[in-house]
Amino acid sequence: MTKKVKPPILAPHDIRELRGKIHHLKPIIIIGNNGLIPAVIQEIDRALNDHELIKIRVHVKDSKEELTKITQEICTKTNATTIQTIGHIIAIYRKNLQSDVGENN
Repeated sequence: MTKKVKPPILAPHDIRELRGKIHHLKPIIIIGNNGLIPAVIQEIDRALNDHELIKIRVHVKDSKEELTKITQEICTKTNATTIQTIGHIIAIYRKNLQSDVGENN
């Protein structure tokens, strides 16, 4: 897992740009009946390291409040920022700091 740091606040134009990019992506993580178990958090963390911007499909039966709770928990545990939530699809973003390390070489 990543270090616990507060995710950066994105500017409105950055969010618009990310929403344009997220439109063409398919969900790569699906949260099913077992809910948000530690293995799912690890996979989300790994996907954010690989892609920075991902979609997650959440199968919740209860309500929008449950989806909001899951979204907040994901973002808190992975230091990600929610970009968009439509229906049962969550789009989150986290800048991959590891990709910046080798750019000066």
